[in-house]
Amino acid sequence: MIDNRNHPVHLSTARIKAMCTRRTGIGADGLILIEPSRHFDFSMNYYNADGLPGSMCGNGGRCAVYFAHATGVPAADQGRYSFEANGNRYEAAVTGKETVRLHMLDPEDFRNAVAVEGFNCHYVNTGSPHAVIYIESRKLEALDVSGHGKAIRLRSDVFPGGTNVNFLEITAPDSISVRTFERGVEDETLACGTGAVAAALMSFRLGKVSSSTVKVKVRSGDTLEVAFSEDLKSVTLTGPAKIIYRGIAEVQNDGL
Repeated sequence: MIDNRNHPVHLSTARIKAMCTRRTGIGADGLILIEPSRHFDFSMNYYNADGLPGSMCGNGGRCAVYFAHATGVPAADQGRYSFEANGNRYEAAVTGKETVRLHMLDPEDFRNAVAVEGFNCHYVNTGSPHAVIYIESRKLEALDVSGHGKAIRLRSDVFPGGTNVNFLEITAPDSISVRTFERGVEDETLACGTGAVAAALMSFRLGKVSSSTVKVKVRSGDTLEVAFSEDLKSVTLTGPAKIIYRGIAEVQNDGL
């Protein structure tokens, strides 16, 4: 996460990938630049770990808001921010200590029961494309998420441009557990915000959960809360956002 408002840096794909590479770089699932916006409190510019521009990152958006709050980015209303990402407007609020609620875009392009790689996949776009796959109770933990996820992610004949892949199980009428293979990271990650939203919305749409507020346990052990209206709109994503360290890295500016 870089405050890029006053001292702009321009990073190449290769440099971003090197920065995100663990052990030889800083190490991250992605890179976010907080930049000026002409119409909103700030602009969020997100790159995947492969160095390429990414689609919306829900948890990244929440972290961007908390980072903006912690570093003193002015907001029109204290603790409440509006920002732009990928040409879309988002609103969010710091609702408590290290907690952020983000208003998501309305979901699009629902698809049901697509057979892919031996799995029954559902699909929805929540700002990023997501396949949703239900796993039998108590089998999620042992599942080869990286192997199966990669095979499905690469099926561009079914999912043009690829997709993120979420494997989940229903744990209660208002809760689910999710493991996600993320496009761009090309591996399982500890949490995916747009994936948590996709899993919660699809589960309600299919009648697998009965509550329009769904607790989503992710791989890190954290629990995110996804809330929405009965018609699957007015979607919010709430969860923790913590600054775990600050540092200085010498990065050569790659120019425009």
